[in-house]
Amino acid sequence: MAINPVTVERLVQIAQAAAAAPKGGKAALYGSACRELCVSLPTLHRYLNKVTMKPERKQRSDAGAVSLSRTEAIAISALLMQSHRKNRKRLLSIGQAVQMLRANGEVRAERIDPESGAILPLSVSAIARALRYYGMHPDQINRPSPAVELRSLHPNHVWQIDASLCVLYYLSASSKAESGLQVMQADQFYKNKPANLKRIEAERVWSYEATDHYSGCIAVWYVLGAESGANLSESFLQFIQQREGDPFHGVPLTLMMDRGSANTSGLFANLARRLQVKLIAHAPGNARATGQVEKARDLIERGFESGLSLRPVRDLDDLNAQAQRWVRWYNANQVHSRYGKTRYEQWLTIAPEQLRLAPPMPVCRELLSHQPEPRQVSDTLTVPFKGREFDVRSVPGVMVGEKLQVALNPYNLESAVVVDTDAEGNEVLHTVPLVQRDEGGFRADANIIDEDYKRPPDTVLDANRKELARYAMDAATDAEAEARRRAKVLPFGGRIDPFKVIEQAPQRIFMPRRGTELLPTATRATAAARVLSAFEAASALARCGVLMDAAKSAQVRAWYPEGVPEDELQALQERLTLRAGLRMVAGGGAV
Repeated sequence: MAINPVTVERLVQIAQAAAAAPKGGKAALYGSACRELCVSLPTLHRYLNKVTMKPERKQRSDAGAVSLSRTEAIAISALLMQSHRKNRKRLLSIGQAVQMLRANGEVRAERIDPESGAILPLSVSAIARALRYYGMHPDQINRPSPAVELRSLHPNHVWQIDASLCVLYYLSASSKAESGLQVMQADQFYKNKPANLKRIEAERVWSYEATDHYSGCIAVWYVLGAESGANLSESFLQFIQQREGDPFHGVPLTLMMDRGSANTSGLFANLARRLQVKLIAHAPGNARATGQVEKARDLIERGFESGLSLRPVRDLDDLNAQAQRWVRWYNANQVHSRYGKTRYEQWLTIAPEQLRLAPPMPVCRELLSHQPEPRQVSDTLTVPFKGREFDVRSVPGVMVGEKLQVALNPYNLESAVVVDTDAEGNEVLHTVPLVQRDEGGFRADANIIDEDYKRPPDTVLDANRKELARYAMDAATDAEAEARRRAKVLPFGGRIDPFKVIEQAPQRIFMPRRGTELLPTATRATAAARVLSAFEAASALARCGVLMDAAKSAQVRAWYPEGVPEDELQALQERLTLRAGLRMVAGGGAV
């Protein structure tokens, strides 16, 4: 029922009559009004509250006072916070927490009745009011900490990058009808059907979004599979390359991201190091630090991906082509609320020295796995690298014969980079130029014979060598040291006695050792010869060329029943050989 002016006037009359009615007379008055206006009693009271003014209630004398001590408030709030899940859902109520703590003697949560002096337990509402008074209510504790606004200095100063799983679409080629990007139907892909999700796991589409923090320019690239270092690297390389119709490109100085395993992988970290990009990972749980790229994901979902169900795409290349088309339109036409211009207009304020052009894609891909290589410094202060020669005279502390870590220079292929570390362990890069040679093969900056004899600046080794010479000759200058050396002046002013160490050596006394007298040869006892068994003797004779048979073996045992002395083997050999010869002559008819 709408309250019209006539109804309002009648309600005012009813309110005045109710105010003047005696005790117990309002019920009949209200009943009659409900029948007249065709409303229920609660509705009537609600209407009366709208057309009447009530005096302000008198504030209680103990308003704002709490009976719960701060110590007990800490105990109650701590238990409530411990019962929170990661999604901030509270499992324990305030009443349950207080009941548990009271049972364990941790809190009493009581008050004294001023009239009777009795000790009464505090109500749940009083405890909740006290928690809010102390700023320890879970609703207060769960509020975010104060944030600070971050700013960047110019376009391409800081980029933010993040990966997102596109839950709406996936690629499948199981049939012609299902080829291309498909919408993931809610009745097929949800938590109670993990097999369906597992089946398309390798074909789910991921997107990498990047934003320029200064201008808010958005870039997006879609990949298949999962969040990985390879996909991150490929997407970043696509972002930094110059694209047709898209002014947003170049290599940023700093890249902000989360601490995901893919973002901190060695593959991408190596690429960033070679491109001289500083990586900054925000603290865990502080996704607000990269809120700009998180907002970019929301814009892409609502502005681009929402239209894919009306305009299907064939494959991943088609998806990326359509995404680049949408990004160019959005960056060029949508006005950013922070600075009142389009994103491209703001990005185009970049200065030439702030725009670091990315090297060609083949060089970028080589940088993914490229590591500095050790190269030895020649006596002309050059190093060979990639089939060319580079001048390292500008590298601080360079020494002939020492090795330098040399890497590609992605921003100038006519130079290289020497990788060094400072005292804090930070990587320091020194750009070294390519050695230029003339048509004769000589260095273009080499000294010309009979015209220029200027020597290169002293290296650390040269400076050390001269310092040592001055010290040895007690000279103040290099010329004085050379003059003293030519004059055959003793080094160190003759103070060094090379044999003084002998004089300072302690006196050492050695105890004599007892020996054994050497006896004359005639009186020396001769060791007895070893006695060989019949088998050992036969083996030794066979090694000397004697053909042993059963008869000869029997003869040896007959001659030497106790064994054959080793020193008689020669005589035994001759005896057996001579006996065999006589037997042969007798058999042949010899006289």
